[in-house]
Amino acid sequence: MITRRGVLAAATGTMLLSACGRGEERDGALPRPTPGHELVIGATLELSGPGAALGVTQERVLAISTEAINDKGVAVGNLRRTVRLEIMDNRSDPRLAARQATELGQRDDVHALLGGTLAETSMSVIGVAQELRLPFVSLAFGDAITVPLAQRAFIYKVTPDAGDVARQLAQLIDAEGLRRVVLLAEEGLHGNSGVRAMTGALRTAGVGLARTVRLPKAGGDVGRAAEQAVAAQADGVVVWATAPNSGAAARALRKAGHSGHLFFDPGAVAEETLESHNALAVEGAYAIHPSSLAASTVANSSATGRAYRDLVSQYIRRHGAYSGFAPYASDALLLIATAARLADSVDRGRLRAYLQNQITDGMAGMYSFTPIRHSGMERQSLGVYRVDGGAWNRLR
Repeated sequence: MITRRGVLAAATGTMLLSACGRGEERDGALPRPTPGHELVIGATLELSGPGAALGVTQERVLAISTEAINDKGVAVGNLRRTVRLEIMDNRSDPRLAARQATELGQRDDVHALLGGTLAETSMSVIGVAQELRLPFVSLAFGDAITVPLAQRAFIYKVTPDAGDVARQLAQLIDAEGLRRVVLLAEEGLHGNSGVRAMTGALRTAGVGLARTVRLPKAGGDVGRAAEQAVAAQADGVVVWATAPNSGAAARALRKAGHSGHLFFDPGAVAEETLESHNALAVEGAYAIHPSSLAASTVANSSATGRAYRDLVSQYIRRHGAYSGFAPYASDALLLIATAARLADSVDRGRLRAYLQNQITDGMAGMYSFTPIRHSGMERQSLGVYRVDGGAWNRLR
């Protein structure tokens, strides 16, 4: 049977190889990058502040992935360009992220931009990227990042859509036999997407939403929000928040007396969530997440599988345990490099054109971008996971 995923996989088999220069030469010396020619990508990341739990891991993955690409370079026309990353710490401050995007975008030698693991920092970059006609690939969660499309022509996102995640969460909750749940969603754009998506998904699944409680931003009174959630006396709690807020919410819920089911959206899946101070609170919790959370789901014989194993090996060697967080930044880098190869150019307009017509088998999952869809993560890439013994284990 021919499936959509099968078609995507077949279409991307050579794309992943050629984007990084892999597999083109079977014999003889490997090609080398052309001196003096670069693909320059600016990155504004949360290396400090509340978003560091996600931003630091993405910086580490970028370093490893860039080295792998630059071993042979990116074939752009008759040149092989090396990738040069210019990474800035936005300190989890949207205003600083916007200033950094402006600084990078006003330079003629910067061809694209990635970053923003928080929805607020990514949103602050969008206006700048649109005005300067600079392709921007966001690493943040939040559906508003890529819509309305008329105002997001140069904006792309590698994280899954809230609707796809909510649908799987609602189906999981129903399958577990739960009839009423509470939604504990963080304040901000990511939480707003979760509230809209979960409200509709639970209604469709026939599961009651007992109450929606907003989780304050880092530094707020998490305990009070948890007490309000527990007071609803529901069968389970859905925590829609990014790390480290996810772990803090889980601890507060257990302290307030919640002993039932706990569900997370993909924003919770970071190394911090499974650290010792959260271990007891998150044990047995469920999450919806792309396939990269379980290495066994990536075919060992595929180019993606080999690249993923290399990434995991390098990460463990340099930074210790690898918890299986989705390497969104590596996929963003791959998307931009592939667009440059297909366009035979590093021109911003041409990069944008080829970003929106791209099918790519990434490390986090499968992507299918079109001119009317700039959020390309395929829903088939998502799976159900549970924390068992302090590790994420795939159920289906």
